[in-house]
Amino acid sequence: MSQLEVPPLGVVDDVVPAAPGAPGAARLPKGDGEGGMPAWLGGLIGFALLLVLWEVLALTVFNSVGSGVPTPVSVVTQFWNDLTSGLYGRNVGQTLKEAAQGYVIANVAAIVLAIAFVQVPVIEKALLRLAIASYCLPLIAVGPILSFALSGDRPQAALAALLVFFPTLVGVVLGLRSADPASLDVIYAAGGGRWSQLVKVRLRAALPNTFAALKIAAPSAILGAIIGEYLGRQPNGLGIMMIDAESSLNISRTWGVALFCAAIAGVCYYLTGVLGHLMTPWARNTRS
Repeated sequence: MSQLEVPPLGVVDDVVPAAPGAPGAARLPKGDGEGGMPAWLGGLIGFALLLVLWEVLALTVFNSVGSGVPTPVSVVTQFWNDLTSGLYGRNVGQTLKEAAQGYVIANVAAIVLAIAFVQVPVIEKALLRLAIASYCLPLIAVGPILSFALSGDRPQAALAALLVFFPTLVGVVLGLRSADPASLDVIYAAGGGRWSQLVKVRLRAALPNTFAALKIAAPSAILGAIIGEYLGRQPNGLGIMMIDAESSLNISRTWGVALFCAAIAGVCYYLTGVLGHLMTPWARNTRS
């Protein structure tokens, strides 16, 4: 009978999984952050390639009079000139104020209504369709009505609230209903009612979904405020700045304002995500 050859210890360690942290634990290939390319470096390279492609297309394919596609260099130059001259400073504060008003009002209303939906199902049957209808309203049709019905910057805040309300409502309702049934049964067995279940179990369980909805709502509030400035009569704002740039055929400024608005929306989205990450440490390894 032939003798069995025992593989070296190193080979066995690579084949047979060992307990994590054990001396013979198998070693996995290193990925991002462990010797590979960092994630931020890959994103930076991709962004640089996008700028190069934009520059090439603007100088070749779209290199015609009135094409509407400026080069990145011209956009950055115009943006810097407008920034140093104080043009953005006179307009960005107004847009952020309108977006913040709509964001706060709509989110508070959505959270309160979501709690009412879960605690009193009859309210959901009566008001859910109205909430859906409010989200389906075309803003271009509602904007002029709000501009005549409301004064000052309230129409812009109202449009921002319309875009924010329904996503937050859905997220909070789903979060409240995602509570662990066993924990709810324990509260009920201990003599607690629906409000005890809400305070002790449902609100905590709803935090991850709530912050996910708030992240989506932050860029929506910026968008609603800018659309409201397009349709309203406010003298200042990024939307008004974009209208002026379009009317004067300043294409580079128009692109600069649009990209600046996108950057603000991205920052708001990121900051909301960081806040949710800090306030829900138990959900950091859970994907919604």
